[in-house]
Amino acid sequence: FPPDSSWDAAYERELQTFEDIGDAGEIWFGEESMIRIIRWLEKQKIPLDSSVLDIGTGNGVLLIELTKSGYTDLTGIDYSPSAIQLSEKVREKEGMSNIKFQVEDFLAPSAELSGFDICIDKGTFDAISLNPDNAVGKRKQYVRSLCSVLKPEGFFLITSCNWTKEELLNEFREGFEILEELPTPKFCFGGRIGNSVMALVFRRK
Repeated sequence: FPPDSSWDAAYERELQTFEDIGDAGEIWFGEESMIRIIRWLEKQKIPLDSSVLDIGTGNGVLLIELTKSGYTDLTGIDYSPSAIQLSEKVREKEGMSNIKFQVEDFLAPSAELSGFDICIDKGTFDAISLNPDNAVGKRKQYVRSLCSVLKPEGFFLITSCNWTKEELLNEFREGFEILEELPTPKFCFGGRIGNSVMALVFRRK
């Protein structure tokens, strides 16, 4: 698994591409993962002024789609300064000044990062879990950080390709209860059907 510096290098390449041709680069887990999140928010009639935190925002495209759906209080954080630069450029191109982007290490979040109604994670928990250096401790710290930034009764939407539902329930058992599993594409291998992607909604207790 790539060390942190290669994430930065990847986003630097995407930043260069965006500056050259206006393409924001890859959407983590594809378009359908964004549509799935937005549909759930709409189905639950989540108020449009709810505060939303995108953990590991990457190129910020999810928040741009949320803005197009009418959401107004959006924050994206990423460990990679190049990712934040890229997301700011994408935001400028789209003319969406309501989205805040900031460089943050979610395992040591700054004090002003708190009181969110909704936190969304597409692949960041996966990336943290694969860190060869103290992955278990980092996962526990992730859950502590999540408890500190998300309001009680707030929602946490996680999309993962590394963890089963049972494993995620176990990782987030302290402080969170499962609300629902969102439908994701199934794949069939050797006659057994499995999910390559898991999407769950938790509520903070």
